[in-house]
Amino acid sequence: MPRAGCGMLPTPRDADPAGHTTMNDKADKITPRAEDYPQWYQDVIREADLAESAKVVKGCMVIKPYGYAIWEKIQRDLDARFKATGHSNAYFPLLVPQSFMTREAQHVEGFAPELAVVTHAGGEKLEEPYVIRPTSETIIGHFFGKWISSHRDLPMLVNQWANVMRWELRTRLFLRTTEFLWQEGHTAHATHDEAMHEVLKMLGVYGDFAEEMMAMPVIRGIKTASERFAGAVETFCIESFMQDGKALQAGTSHDLGQNFGKAFDVKFQAESGELEYVWQTSWGVSTRLVGGLIMSHSDDAGLVLPPRMAPIHAVIIPIFKNDEERSRVMEAANRLAKALGDIDISEPRARYRDFLEVRIDDRDMRPGAKFYHWERRGVPMRIEIGPKDLEKGQVCLKMRVDGAAGTGKQFLSEAEFLATVRTRLDTYQADLYAQALRRRDERSVTLDTWDQFLDVFKGEGSTFAWCHWDGTAATEAAIKAETKATIRCVPLAGQGPAPEPGRCIKSGAPSAQRVLIAKAY
Repeated sequence: MPRAGCGMLPTPRDADPAGHTTMNDKADKITPRAEDYPQWYQDVIREADLAESAKVVKGCMVIKPYGYAIWEKIQRDLDARFKATGHSNAYFPLLVPQSFMTREAQHVEGFAPELAVVTHAGGEKLEEPYVIRPTSETIIGHFFGKWISSHRDLPMLVNQWANVMRWELRTRLFLRTTEFLWQEGHTAHATHDEAMHEVLKMLGVYGDFAEEMMAMPVIRGIKTASERFAGAVETFCIESFMQDGKALQAGTSHDLGQNFGKAFDVKFQAESGELEYVWQTSWGVSTRLVGGLIMSHSDDAGLVLPPRMAPIHAVIIPIFKNDEERSRVMEAANRLAKALGDIDISEPRARYRDFLEVRIDDRDMRPGAKFYHWERRGVPMRIEIGPKDLEKGQVCLKMRVDGAAGTGKQFLSEAEFLATVRTRLDTYQADLYAQALRRRDERSVTLDTWDQFLDVFKGEGSTFAWCHWDGTAATEAAIKAETKATIRCVPLAGQGPAPEPGRCIKSGAPSAQRVLIAKAY
């Protein structure tokens, strides 16, 4: 194999007895998680070439092709789920009249610090300023008022894939940026019961997606009044556990009641003939899911991706020393790539077909440099093929993370490998979910005294803590002020400890059940 030229990635330092090059375990360019978790997160993103800060535009990011490919995987699967539940995609203006934002008092109050306002256009001052949408409840409420007049128009079920802007003071790639990508579902219903059914259904869609596709366990629950979406009657959420013990709010589903219906005069004639206001919902997830994916599974060697979220499932590394070997090895690599690319790895519940994505890395670089490159990008499966492998009719397989799908390097006949690829990827996906669930459950704690609580949350410490709370905003604020920990949710049935009476961790007042408390992104 030709040697790497100047500026190539680091080369390996040792080789196994069969002649397959291996990398040292130490990740030279990635800060260990235990040493500096925030820096580790930034390093993983950089080394995987997912995104970078758009320094010329304050607080924004550039999502690079590989990072955007992950977002496209998220988008494609969720879009299919939305359409399977009866929703249609639409698109609404980026600019919202400032007067729209003031019609729902709680809504404008909640978003006021984050608004970006356009006051001039075309060289002139605008008669009415526009707000760059932080979310679209107001402008969609306006159009619902134009489109809905009868109970026959309901339910109205729309979704929008869009960008939004919220002026953030402290930003972090994917997790919190001034501009970000998301989807926002908006629906209108004839009754509150129908709207609540929608809210919980979409919460279930998000939870199922996170666990089935992202291999990311979540807790489904209800937000406290202090954490509720501005203008909502109730907010439901999914909360996931990151490796540093912090929580990530991965998705929300809101019961908007009739608040926006009244603000925008969205009425319909009921079957009784009476005019009534609609009951609305909204729900959304964003590119912060990419950040959750990174922090759920990645390690000190770089990005780790579940197969169902991986833009590339397998990379083939041809190994040869001269032109004659190159010809034979590349012929075998192309044949294997073709066979792999024909394998349908679609999920049973998916409404689209998904074929195994494979790359052949025949760049003029040492094999070890290629291993290093793809390891950092989290490709689940690495396949090496050299002259000795051709003689034996085998391939050398290495999974990105050891587990039930394989440990270390495995030498398999080509036929056996092709016959077991799908199973190995499914097992790998299940392994990552099991590891994430075990990590969360092993580190979750049940706390009963304030001293125990302070011991867990002192300094930068955090984990999932199940604690009693007296249900008051004053106690909630006191907990946050003293420890920076927040009540992430009141768990739904089956999502946390069984309800039991107790005493509030802070005030000592009576409490009906435990809630989930953690520091959060």
